[in-house]
Amino acid sequence: MQAEPRLYAYDGGVTAVDSGFNRSQMAACYLLESDTSVAVIETGTNDSVPRILKALEARGRSAEDVQYVIVTHVHLDHAGGAGSLMQACPNATFLVHPRGARHMIDPSRLEASVRQVYGDEVFNRDYGTLVPIPESRTRVVESGETLELDDRPLHFLDTPGHARHHFCIWDETTRGWFTGDTFGLSYRELDTARGPFIFPTTTPIQFDPGALKNSVERLMARDPDWMYLTHFGRVGDTARLAGDLLGRIDELVAIAERYSDAERRGKVIAAAMLDGLEEAARDHGVKLSSEDFHAVVATDVQLNTQGLEFWLDHRGGR
Repeated sequence: MQAEPRLYAYDGGVTAVDSGFNRSQMAACYLLESDTSVAVIETGTNDSVPRILKALEARGRSAEDVQYVIVTHVHLDHAGGAGSLMQACPNATFLVHPRGARHMIDPSRLEASVRQVYGDEVFNRDYGTLVPIPESRTRVVESGETLELDDRPLHFLDTPGHARHHFCIWDETTRGWFTGDTFGLSYRELDTARGPFIFPTTTPIQFDPGALKNSVERLMARDPDWMYLTHFGRVGDTARLAGDLLGRIDELVAIAERYSDAERRGKVIAAAMLDGLEEAARDHGVKLSSEDFHAVVATDVQLNTQGLEFWLDHRGGR
């Protein structure tokens, strides 16, 4: 029997649900509540769906109350469970970026791409069977659109850089952005007296550092009080974090360019990235042992390395 989900209730009707992906506090799904309706932002994987349904019950809601299921982008730790959740929520409309819609309506190409990157064993273990979402229940949302959750306005903004099929969602009620991967990664194990620690996430095929920095700056133009990160949870002190994040995007680019012609390039980039992250974390006051720190960031270092290598090979149209 699956354990009860870990919930993190914030003021303003926002609840983070630990999706259970890989480890505790690795990835979050969010319930955003109005008087009579709920939006689910990020679905996690198929294994996350029972957690979301239990979280709804714990909040005194039902699957029938879900008006919108929203994913910031179609990477499977954010959207792999979308089809299954839509089956469980009969009144919901699925909201998705224009570039991501076709991959949710027919996930066959998305599945093939992910299998190519990670292999069949990892795909089957982590994601299972991707459930298509009927086109009739799917709504493409354009940048600049505002939709209402009852009388709660949600504003959508195209935010490429991590992926070209990425948007962020502004919640006027709490003055916060649901940021997907645009505003980076901030794990609670790395919090110190100085606050959260943050670093960027790239992607194996669409990392664009210039676009990502521009997206971060556009998020900050609203002077947000909060960022609701998929990885992981709500963070404040947004101006300081944005500055740290922009600097670390530049640091990743510098590492990639420094070792672009190195033998065993990926290993060298990963080692330099890990060393740089640990040094920055120590400066921030993180006291974890090196072994424990590496355990927290190892997966992201691997993915960031793949993203940087792809960027090196394809920048300038190469």
